[in-house]
Order: sequence, then structure tokens, then C-alpha cells
Amino acid sequence: MDFTQIKEILSTKVITIAEQPVTLGGLLLIPLIIYLGLLLTKWGVRFITKRLTTKKTDPNIIHLLQRVFYVIAIVILLITTLDLINVPITAFAFLSGAIAIGFGFGAQNIINNFISGWILMWERPIKIGDFLEVENAKGVVEEINTRSTRIRRVDGVHLLIPNSKLLENTVVNWTLRDSLVRTSVSVGVAYGTRARKVADLILEATLAQKEVLTAPMPVVVFEDFGDNSLVFYVNFWINSTGETALRVTRSNIRFRLEELFEENNIVVAFPQRDVHLDGTLTLLNNDKK
Repeated sequence: MDFTQIKEILSTKVITIAEQPVTLGGLLLIPLIIYLGLLLTKWGVRFITKRLTTKKTDPNIIHLLQRVFYVIAIVILLITTLDLINVPITAFAFLSGAIAIGFGFGAQNIINNFISGWILMWERPIKIGDFLEVENAKGVVEEINTRSTRIRRVDGVHLLIPNSKLLENTVVNWTLRDSLVRTSVSVGVAYGTRARKVADLILEATLAQKEVLTAPMPVVVFEDFGDNSLVFYVNFWINSTGETALRVTRSNIRFRLEELFEENNIVVAFPQRDVHLDGTLTLLNNDKK
């Protein structure tokens, strides 16, 4: 079989779209174009990501640019493929309209999540690395996709949350603007203890932790005369990207408080009840001798 015969076979008309013949060679060309196009797209995304990472660009900007590049590349690839096989884009106008209507009714949630994903990547109310609290789940954002957002929970479990849920529901973003978080530790001491001395020791135990910020300064509050104790609170700020750091810092403050209270003979209060009896009390000894 010579070149002329091969050319004639490839020129054989297979189908006609919008009065434009599509040859066998054109159909065989489609997978090759798609393969090369996807290969170039992946190479381009990898190249852009590497350059931006070298310049220490925000990972969220890189993620957004990757998505935009993919969409543009797919559109260009589609138009190029149709042009090479001599199929006008207008030939799909009616078909695409019908598909769009059916797709709109049957896949509202998918479209909603898709649009929500682009809103999240563009407006950036939630970014990669943010610590979120969604309903009863807390975790760090690892990836924002076009349909869902992947969160690594504090116990290591991964959650896939639909993007629309992040926009339509209340979401607590602990690190939206910065990583500063305020927390507190409470303690109750026995009645008769000098309140000023207790306040000084609480402040000393708090400032002993390197994670605690001195600007703003921790504030010790004599909260109340409780039922069984004098109640104190200390409010302080730390740099934290998750709940674990808060719990560890509070624990270290309590450890140090226990040591300081023991050194100064201060008793941590516990529930007590005084019982008063009116009248006489008779004790009976039932032991047999």
C-alpha cells in the first residue's frame, strides 16, 4: 500500500456535521490532538507552578492560576480540534443549548458547587492552610477543588466538604486575617487566700510560657465569689494555627500554677458542704462483746 492509497483512505468521508464532511483522517487526528494538548497543558501548569513556587508566591494564588490555566487550555484545545477537522462551532449551538438546559435541571448541586469553588478561589474567604470550624468538625484546609474542599481534621481524618456548604453556612475561620487567638484559663482557690497574691502567681505562670504574647498583655480577672472558691480567670493571646496549640499552652499554664500554688501554700478549692444539726445526736454501738 503506497502513500496515495493511504491518503485516499484517510480522506474517506465518515460523517457530515453542519454540511461539513468529517474524514477518517480527521477522526483519527482527534485523540492525537487531545493527547498532545493535555500533555502540553500539564507541562505548562508544572512550569508555572515551579516558577511561582521559586518566587515564594502564595499557594492560594498558585492554585487559582492552575485552575484558570486548565480552563483556558481546555477551551483552546476544543476549538483547535474542531477547526482541524473542519467542524464549525456553530454546529453545536442547538445541541449545546439542549444539553445546557438538561444539565441545569439535573445537576443543580454540581453547578452550584462548581461556581462556589470558583468564588472561594477568587474571593479567598477560605485559603489553603486556614484552620476552619465547620459545624462539629475542625481542621486545616489542604486543597480547594472546583466541587469540594478537602480538610484534614485534627484527628487526621480527611473531610470533603461541598463548596456551596462553605458559602451558605456559618464557618469559623480561625486564621482568616492572622493566627492570633485569645483563650483563657480559670482556677478557683480556697476562701481565706489573699486574692492579690493569687493574681500575681497566675500572671507569673502565664508569662512563663513562651507562646503567650506580651502585647497585648495577659489580663487576670477576679471573676467571682463562688460557692466553694474564689474564682479567677486569665485571658491571653497566642499565635496558633490550630486547637492543639491552645490546649497545650493552657495545660502548661495549669502545670506551672500547680507548682506555684504548692510553693506558696495556696489550696485549689474543691466542692465542700457544711452540715449543721439541730438538737441532740445519739451514737449507738451495736458491737457485741
